[in-house]
Amino acid sequence: MQENNLTEVSEFFLLGFQGSQKLRMFLFSLLLAAYNGTICGNLLIIALVSTSKNLHTPMYFFISQLSITDIVLPTDIVPNIFHILLNNGATITFFNCMAQLYFFLIAGASECLLLTVMSYDRYVAICKPLHYVSIMTDTLCMKLVVTFWLLSFSFSFIYILMILGLKFCGPNIIDHLFCDLVALQDIACSDTFLIKLQIYLLSIPFVGVPNLIIIISYVNIVRAILQIPSNISRQKAFSTCSSHLTVVSIFYLSLSSVYILPKSGQTSDVNKILSLLYTVFTPLINPIIYSFRNKDIKKAVKQKIQKYL
Repeated sequence: MQENNLTEVSEFFLLGFQGSQKLRMFLFSLLLAAYNGTICGNLLIIALVSTSKNLHTPMYFFISQLSITDIVLPTDIVPNIFHILLNNGATITFFNCMAQLYFFLIAGASECLLLTVMSYDRYVAICKPLHYVSIMTDTLCMKLVVTFWLLSFSFSFIYILMILGLKFCGPNIIDHLFCDLVALQDIACSDTFLIKLQIYLLSIPFVGVPNLIIIISYVNIVRAILQIPSNISRQKAFSTCSSHLTVVSIFYLSLSSVYILPKSGQTSDVNKILSLLYTVFTPLINPIIYSFRNKDIKKAVKQKIQKYL
């Protein structure tokens, strides 16, 4: 291995799925279909929100930003997974590994913050409907989006600096599909206690605080909905936030299954499959939820089809 001023390891070997060729080809085909569906679905939402006047609202503006993160995350991970599946494992340079981890962290952090902003938007819409327009102004929405993107880039860079502080002197084999934060800590030959503590403390603004805000927002939303006398009005109010609540649940459940739940008795292949849930399949599910369950999106699609036919 070549030495440099950061680490004794110049490249890593990603194992991927060490199974039969038929299994790897099946996974390749499944991921290819999921990735194509993810890109097409999220690009469609971005295009619709950008060009349809009836979708020029804070909620759909935030949905379009969510679609951007849902494109960045799998694009950062999936193309290299294709290479790993076709070659039964593949090497990745130290620099490319850090770059992959950086954009992975950006996408994950931005989605956590964005889902929090969207929960606040739903809180204002249901709990303070008369003040919604005056509170959720275009200026505020833009400031919120710029803030969470800047925070995501900044904190992800801090994480990378902490990983660069570790020493990797071998083995350089990562039993995973991509350069993950936990996987890199596991193969480091230096003490990772302080790094893990720092990562834990820095994760509070992106996990603890957002979760708290989301919980408080939905407690108030449910309380406000239950106070509505009409059943029809209650159903209508709940439908405005049910899609977002579904997306939040899927994202945090899949994330928790990998990083929070105990790993005892869990094989590496199970952990890899769970990782695919939030890196590949959650970004695919999000546009499906927002399109199939949303009348405004359906209406915008019909208008575009009628316009060009």
